[in-house]
Amino acid sequence: MSQLDKVFPQQGFAISGREEDHWPEWVFVEAASPNMRAVEGVIRELAHSTVPVLLIGERGTGKWTTARRIHQDGGRVKGQFYTINCREITSAILAPEVCKEGVTIYLDEIGDLSNECQERLLKLLSKPQNDGSAHNDLRVICGSSRDLESEVRAGAFREDLYYQLSGVCLRIPPLRQRKEDVPHLTAFFLEQYGRVFHRSVTGLSAATQKLFCEYSWPGNLDELETAARTIVAVGDESVAMTGLRSMLARPDGKVNGGKTSLKEAARAASREAEKALILKVLTRTRWNRRRAAQELQISYKALLYKLKQIGYGEYEAS
Repeated sequence: MSQLDKVFPQQGFAISGREEDHWPEWVFVEAASPNMRAVEGVIRELAHSTVPVLLIGERGTGKWTTARRIHQDGGRVKGQFYTINCREITSAILAPEVCKEGVTIYLDEIGDLSNECQERLLKLLSKPQNDGSAHNDLRVICGSSRDLESEVRAGAFREDLYYQLSGVCLRIPPLRQRKEDVPHLTAFFLEQYGRVFHRSVTGLSAATQKLFCEYSWPGNLDELETAARTIVAVGDESVAMTGLRSMLARPDGKVNGGKTSLKEAARAASREAEKALILKVLTRTRWNRRRAAQELQISYKALLYKLKQIGYGEYEAS
């Protein structure tokens, strides 16, 4: 393993941008929406060049996946693809070793790069090779959920670096503007998590499909993935939706008058789904808590604790 591999481990495929070893690489969901089809057309054009690309889009829209697809479609599949989280790096990580043949670097949330790192990156990209030429085979793709032009005007981001990185600026539409893709993405996530949890989910009910298609998905693909994962993990769509429906029924993405984060919504949905599943099993076992604990594959003490959490701690076993 090279030093570069230790610093920037090669990423596995995940449509939402997370590393998931259980998902195969080079699997992409073809778009059905006109908005995303237009983006895919640009991707095909960009793939066969090394022009820097700046991907702009809300969090969770799939900027990482778009970068990975540009890398693959350009025939650089044998080269390395590195993801660098700009919130966490230091200038020491931006070493000249990055600039080697066939490498694609994806700089995630480039707007969070510190001033020191911005200067180091600019020097790195401008530094000529031994033969005096530029690093023509280095592919740099950046992603940002912030308006970098505004950051430049405010003096928070270097103007010279911005122009160096934004050879082409490609905007990734949020999921609410590509509703035609929701059924296909949902099916993809259900299939992938079915493999993870060793469960087969052939499809969703008409009511759930309608809810999914009408919801605005403020968390974009990340939120859709969370919903699909919850359904598969619980193993019962009706039980899972008991928890998820309270989250998905709000088209404005607000809870109790304020904005909710994806993690908070996912935790709330998980708690509600767990409560519904526990009560369902207890009803089936006629409130025999020891049998219910066995079916839920948790300890008896754990079940008692969870019952206390949800307000059923005083119920006696039959």
